Amino acid sequence: MKEIILIIADIINTMHDLILDLTVFAGLDVTDKDLHLWIMGMIGIFLFGCTHVFFKYLSKFGITAISFVYTFTVMVVIVFAIEIQQQITGRGQMEFDDAVIGLWGFLLFFAAFLVIKFIQKGIRYMLKRKKTKSYRSDPSKRSQTRL
Repeated sequence: MKEIILIIADIINTMHDLILDLTVFAGLDVTDKDLHLWIMGMIGIFLFGCTHVFFKYLSKFGITAISFVYTFTVMVVIVFAIEIQQQITGRGQMEFDDAVIGLWGFLLFFAAFLVIKFIQKGIRYMLKRKKTKSYRSDPSKRSQTRL
């Protein structure tokens, strides 16, 4: 995992230097803070557009789908932050497998949540169906609906 983080950091640093060199070559007087403002702003608005389209699509399946995607994203950040913290402090070992198993833990608990939710919806459906059947079979209640 340490190697992956170092590779990503190297890619980002190379891109940073390349963009800074391009601005100097173009004759622009741009500071590091200016670069961060523009680049992160563009990346952020691009991600927002993609996220907005994706979440709009997910909204067709209900708020649970949106909540899952958001929570999973936050969990990825938390899991990797913990692994990086372990490397920095030297408490525990920074391993990619630890991050993956942590995310599997979330998926397992979410699956249990879905099973419970499914059972709950099934019970509600059966109770509603039973109530509707008893309402239809009672003649005294049927005459009231026609008035």
